[in-house]
Amino acid sequence: MIKHREQRVGIFVDVANMYHSAKNLYSAKVNFKEVLKTATAGRKLIRAIAYVIRSESEEEKAFFEALDKQGFEVKRKDLQIFPGGMKKADWDVGIAVDAIKLADRLDSIVLVSGDGDYQPLVRYLQENKGCQVEVIAFSRTTSSRLADMADDFTDLSLDTRKFLITSDAKRLKIIPDLKRLTQRPPESDQPHKSTS
Repeated sequence: MIKHREQRVGIFVDVANMYHSAKNLYSAKVNFKEVLKTATAGRKLIRAIAYVIRSESEEEKAFFEALDKQGFEVKRKDLQIFPGGMKKADWDVGIAVDAIKLADRLDSIVLVSGDGDYQPLVRYLQENKGCQVEVIAFSRTTSSRLADMADDFTDLSLDTRKFLITSDAKRLKIIPDLKRLTQRPPESDQPHKSTS
């Protein structure tokens, strides 16, 4: 996929999807500052929107402020609690509506989520708005169909040092796992012996 400085980019981050992916896979948090830098890739950033669910904790307020300072416009939605205790909160429709509304002013749309529910949105943006659609997420929690449909897919799992925030103890566990997954078996220094 071609990326150049003159491309106008919009970035749409499903924070809950990314938060739960990083937590479940690595017991870590996403480094959204690095995600923003990677998504922008030196191009003209028009909008970067982080969609969050509000539950009124102090830690959450600090996190929302940090997103704002990093350059994200933060859109908040309250967690809905139904009789019987069921909870619901998602931004799928809100993200889709915003992406469609902004698409005419963008060349490339970066969706930071692995949620397969975005497949119709990706197809619509490509076919009807002429936008390149890029997906950034963790491959193990990304819909394979979504990744395949995208014009470009960035797997955050390939660089956990860059894209995750974790304690040193947890980092020590993550890095050897990544090395093990990406290293080729060592080749023998001994010449092969002929059996003839």
